Amino acid sequence: ILPMAPHHIRKYQETDRKRVLDLFSQGMFEHVPATFRHGLKMPQTFLLFLGVPIALLLVSGSWLLALGSNVTLLVFLWLLARQPWRKYVVMCLQTDLADITKSYLRARGSCFWVAESGGQVAGIVGALPVEDAPPGRKQLQLFHLSVALEHRGEGLGKALVMTVLQFARAQGYSEVVLDTSIVQQDALTLYLHMGFQKTGEYFFSKTFRLLGISMIQLKYCLPSAQEVSP
Repeated sequence: ILPMAPHHIRKYQETDRKRVLDLFSQGMFEHVPATFRHGLKMPQTFLLFLGVPIALLLVSGSWLLALGSNVTLLVFLWLLARQPWRKYVVMCLQTDLADITKSYLRARGSCFWVAESGGQVAGIVGALPVEDAPPGRKQLQLFHLSVALEHRGEGLGKALVMTVLQFARAQGYSEVVLDTSIVQQDALTLYLHMGFQKTGEYFFSKTFRLLGISMIQLKYCLPSAQEVSP
């Protein structure tokens, strides 16, 4: 007898709403420390942390003021690192996640899934068709992959991505695309390991550009699409 899978993936239901939004928000804010650390490593940050205290010391003659300025800069950098993630969460809660059923489950070519583990929603993922896809390509975009911290390492992320790929194949899509950031290392590793390929890079916002954090565009070509291509 085969052992039962520790998780079960099913379509989203309205009763999942609070847990899904919590998982999404927690997953996004989890990237703030990595964003902060990335910002600290930037050459311009180093110059700022060196230059401001020296300038203050020369102007005021106060060591206390000079050292205090670095504490202020650290707080500012933390708030700066938090800002784009907060902005993205607010934007999603006002758009596609405002009504998940309407956004993802009304049309045939889109869906939203939850992974249940121990009777609780432990992971989420959504998929929507790309409206401005390149000519001759039918693309499905993967959104909001998130797994609860206590359920990492159980293969939920991979299972959810596989669910999207299987759905895309069944719906006749030729490609699955997604965007992730360089600070989302676990997700990036998972996607690349599963056969996604990098197709581009861009900055989501001025803040991300300032912090040197780029978004990475990835694509998975479905086998059926490769077979029909010349």
